[in-house]
Amino acid sequence: MRKVIRTREQMLAPAALDAKSRDGTTELERSRAHYKKPGKKESFDFVTYKADEVKWRLNALFHYKCAYCESFFSASAPVDIEHYRPKSAVSEDATHPGYWWLAMDWDNLLPSCIDCNRKRKQQLVDGSTELSVLLARQRQSRHSSGKKDSFPVVSGGARLLPENKNYATELPLLLNPYFDNPDEHIRFVSVGNPPVSLAIPVGEGSIERGAASIHIYGLNRLGLVQDRTRYLRRLVFLGEMLISLGELVEEIEATPISDEIKESITRKLELLMTWTGEEMKQMTAADQPYSVMAKTWVSEFKAKIAGRE
Repeated sequence: MRKVIRTREQMLAPAALDAKSRDGTTELERSRAHYKKPGKKESFDFVTYKADEVKWRLNALFHYKCAYCESFFSASAPVDIEHYRPKSAVSEDATHPGYWWLAMDWDNLLPSCIDCNRKRKQQLVDGSTELSVLLARQRQSRHSSGKKDSFPVVSGGARLLPENKNYATELPLLLNPYFDNPDEHIRFVSVGNPPVSLAIPVGEGSIERGAASIHIYGLNRLGLVQDRTRYLRRLVFLGEMLISLGELVEEIEATPISDEIKESITRKLELLMTWTGEEMKQMTAADQPYSVMAKTWVSEFKAKIAGRE
């Protein structure tokens, strides 16, 4: 998960979210009337958040990646428009009507892959998972992950009630890339040799928010860990290549050959080193998958190289 810094223009809501229907009312006005009716109510049919304009804006803002796991949307599994605060129900609180007044709120909408957004049985990975199991999709116990209507708050904490938008009074456990810095709560570590990429909770004091987000978003589900690990191992390969090229330069410099030949070989090797370094840097860019994991690994790699000098 990567913190998203929005420009003033990007913070302006798409016009479709406040559009009026033929009767001259907005969806917020219609949902308000629906939930004011006495007695047990069926869920309101929210539709404005599905507008093409909303999808385009979110895709551009998140570079066609899931806001939670940073995987690209595939052609066979298009984006889900996810409500950070669930619109129709809260699985942790049966008495809460859901945050219906935020169903068309721009700050509450995020692009999500199906596995992060929908409650599904997943094979989860931890640091003790054998590599043979990780790579071969063998049978493992399955656990439910995926957000759906889940929105836990700190134990004993108050929830926003209609139509309160004073977010400071509510203490959610799930991280929001608009308002939180996920780096303060989740860290990607490389486990084993060859390495596997896993998400772990971190933080000063409580690690509850990181742990809840990893579990509910399913950031260590098997398929995601496999894909993230492939990306990690590409980084490892580039890092090893960079080290080897540097060692070759040192060997050439110490070889008793003419300066002209030495300069020619060294120049080509240094050019390869530059290209390799640029490729590693590109893998940390915001428009790349798993960029936070890549950024963490590259930072650790640089520190390791600096320590050898």
